[in-house]
Amino acid sequence: MEQVKDTQISEHPLPACTVSISPHVKSRESTAKIMWTVNACLLPPLLLSVFIFGFQTLIITLVSVFSCVIAEAVSQKLLHRSITIKDGSAVLTGLLLAYIIPPGVPYWMPILGAVFTIYITKHLFGGLGFNIFNPALIGRAFLVATFPVAMTSAWIMPMNDFSIFKYMQPGVDAVSTATPLYVLKHYGLAALIEKYGAVSTMYKDFFLGVRPGCIGEVSNLLLLLGGLVLIFKKYISWHIPVSVIATIGVLTWIFGGEGYFNGDPILAVLTGGVFLGAIFMATDYVTSPTQKYAQLAFGFGVGAITVLIRLKGGYPEGVCYAILLMNTLTPALDSWFQPKRFAPAKGATK
Repeated sequence: MEQVKDTQISEHPLPACTVSISPHVKSRESTAKIMWTVNACLLPPLLLSVFIFGFQTLIITLVSVFSCVIAEAVSQKLLHRSITIKDGSAVLTGLLLAYIIPPGVPYWMPILGAVFTIYITKHLFGGLGFNIFNPALIGRAFLVATFPVAMTSAWIMPMNDFSIFKYMQPGVDAVSTATPLYVLKHYGLAALIEKYGAVSTMYKDFFLGVRPGCIGEVSNLLLLLGGLVLIFKKYISWHIPVSVIATIGVLTWIFGGEGYFNGDPILAVLTGGVFLGAIFMATDYVTSPTQKYAQLAFGFGVGAITVLIRLKGGYPEGVCYAILLMNTLTPALDSWFQPKRFAPAKGATK
């Protein structure tokens, strides 16, 4: 019997190793711990947004999170899969979805976005680890295509009486609730500088988060601190965030001289959703490359497409669509930049 067993094993050897789907983390950290840590890093921007825009931003965020969690459980139940809402991935998707929509949208809108995000983008593609595109960004793209007016005009002026909010002055009522990117696109850099008094004041306010914008993208400082925590814990690497931000700044400086940014690289990276997209969206384990050089190329592509949309397109922002377009190239980038394997040539002798 022993000889028979040995023969059977030799005829059908087990594979030396198996490769599973992303995320691939070289540590003992669990997926749930990583997800909840990222969620924790995203909470400070929410608190600031509630302080600046009002309590409705918290309601929108909670509606988005609960909708994503419920959609996750229902989708897994319908598709006969294990319910994994405790791992924090649905909560993270809900947070990110809320963070990239304006603070003045109706409360029912994130519910529709959550259903489309979780069921269509995530579970119809196979669930966690199988989705091709970043779910939250697809949710935003769906909402923009379905409700373009609400998603491009539901901006709220900060409720707190900061002297640096000077949009509502005689002659500029039309941009009283506009984002800085909208003001730049339609009124020019001079109009934006005039409202903030000086370029240095504008830089400071945009970095700290004192500006109109989406719920979670206002404070570049808090987003940067959260990203540094993730890099320190080795949950993400610096390659994608740095390449995205550097590419946007350099290409705006080179090609944006005649555009509405006036070639200002600092302004280009501080406005819009550059930091949120570069740190928390483009670094998604499933939809971004795993190889370091591939990550640099991925980040360069995101930055280049963002600048192209901003300077040549009719839409003032391009981070969302840039990341989604580069998501389609992730498998190719990992293939192109895969490390070479050194092995003796066939027939070679020692």
